[in-house]
This record gives sequence, C-alpha cells and structure tokens, in this order.
Amino acid sequence: MKAKELRELKDAELKEKMDELAAEGMKLRFQKATMQLNATSKITSNRREIARIQTILAERR
Repeated sequence: MKAKELRELKDAELKEKMDELAAEGMKLRFQKATMQLNATSKITSNRREIARIQTILAERR
C-alpha cells in the first residue's frame, strides 16, 4: 500500500495491518533460512511497509 492509502486508515486498522505484516515477515525470514524463499525482495518490501505504518502512527501522536 502507498502512504496515501495508509493515511486514510484509522489507528486501530494500522496497528492490525502492522501485526499482519510482522507475522508475514517472520514467515518470510523462516523461508529464507530454510532456502524456500525465491524472491528475497519480499523481505525488504515488508520491512518498508512496516516502517511506513510506524511513521504514520508517529506523525499522529
């Protein structure tokens, strides 16, 4: 999602989305460790998405 789309969400929805992304990131790291992950760029995009959400939440405080 783009930052503009994320800004339209409420705080609770953002936190829920961040939890989902964190769980997905954990799965991606396990897949990488067991050599089952083909597209390692998914890890980077996942981290950036989490950072976007954290930035938006910090702006709102």
